[in-house]
Amino acid sequence: MNENRNNTDEIIRNVEDESSEMLEQMTRESMDNVETEAENLLEEVPANDFEHEPLGNTAEDKMSTETDYAEETVKTVKKESKQQKAKRLVEKARYIVNEADELSKECRLLLAEDLAEYEDAKMNLKEHGFDSCTALLETMGYRSSFEETEAKEAVVIEAKEEVAPMVIKEVSSGRFTGIFSALLAGSATAVGLVYFATEKLEMTLDISKVPSPEVSEKIASWFSTLVGMEPNVYVGTAVFGLSVAAVMAIVYSLRVTLKVNSNLHHAVKQFVEAELYAEKKADCKDAFENVEAHMKESIKTFKTYEVLFNEQQGKLKRIAHIEGEKSDASEYHEKSFREIRDTQKLIEVIKDFMAVPMSKEGKLSEESVARLETLKKEMDHMIERLY
Repeated sequence: MNENRNNTDEIIRNVEDESSEMLEQMTRESMDNVETEAENLLEEVPANDFEHEPLGNTAEDKMSTETDYAEETVKTVKKESKQQKAKRLVEKARYIVNEADELSKECRLLLAEDLAEYEDAKMNLKEHGFDSCTALLETMGYRSSFEETEAKEAVVIEAKEEVAPMVIKEVSSGRFTGIFSALLAGSATAVGLVYFATEKLEMTLDISKVPSPEVSEKIASWFSTLVGMEPNVYVGTAVFGLSVAAVMAIVYSLRVTLKVNSNLHHAVKQFVEAELYAEKKADCKDAFENVEAHMKESIKTFKTYEVLFNEQQGKLKRIAHIEGEKSDASEYHEKSFREIRDTQKLIEVIKDFMAVPMSKEGKLSEESVARLETLKKEMDHMIERLY
C-alpha cells in the first residue's frame, strides 16, 4: 500500500513539475515578446515624443517596468495552484487548436476560390477554341490513337481530412463529486458507528422503525465513553458528529486532491496533443498551399492555350475553306497537315492533363505536376514555332 502511494506521489510530482516547466517557458516567451515590443515602440515613436516626459517615464524605464512585470508573472506562475495551472494549460491548448483550425479554414476557403477560378478557365478554354478545333479536326479526317484510350476528366481535388477535429475539455474542481462522496462516506460512517455502539451495548435495533428517544439517548451517550468519560448524551452526540464530520472532510479533501492532480495530468496531456494537432494542421496547410500554387499555374497555362487554340482555329478554318474537306488529313498540303498535327497535339496534352486529379488524399499529385510540365513544354514549343 505504501509503495503504491509513493509511486502515485512521484507521478503527481512529475506531472506538476512538467506543467510548471511548460508554464514557465510560455511566460519567459511572453517576457521576450514584451521586450521586443518595447524595442519596436522605440523605433516607431520619434525621440522628441519623450522630451516632455517626467523623470522616470522614459522608454528605458517603461521597458524595465514591463520586464519586471514579466518576471513577476513568472513568480506568480510558480505560486499558482495545481488547478490554476491546469486551467491555464487548457486555455493555452484551446487557443492553439482554434488558431490551427482557423488557419486551415482560411486555407480551404482560398483553395475553393482558386478551384472556382480554375473551372472558369477550363470552361473558357473549351468554349473559346478547344471544342471548335476538336470538331474541325474530325471534319478534316484526322484520327489520333489518343482517342481510343481517352480518359474522362478526373475530379480536380481529391481532398481527405487526415486530422480529426480536436475538442478541448474543461477541467472541473471535483467539488461536486467530492461532496457526493463525502455524504456517502458520512452516511456509511454514521451507520457503522451506530451498529458498533449497539453491539457494545448488546442491543438489537429494529431497522423497520425509528428508534425511541430513550434508545437514541442511550446509544448517543455511549459514544462519550470513547473519550474516557461517563455516558453523557451531549458529549456522545458531539463525539458522534465530529467523527462523521472528520470522515466526510477526509473523503472530500482526498477526492478534490485526486481530481486536481488528475486535472493537471489531463491538462498537460491535452496541451501536448494540441501542439501535435497544430503541427498536423500546419502540414495540411502546406499541402493545400502546394495544390493552390499548382492550380494557379494551371489557370495561367489554360489562358495561354485559349489564345493558341483561337489562333489554330483560324488556321484550320482557312485550310478547310481553301483546300476543302478531305476524308483523310494526310491528303492536305504538307504545311496544312503540320498545322493539323500540331493542333491535335495541343488537344491531346490538354486532355491528358485533365484526366488526372491535381491532388490525392489532400496532397499535390506528382502525376499532375509532371503532366503540367508537359503541357507547358508543348505550349512553349508552339510559341517558338510561331516566332
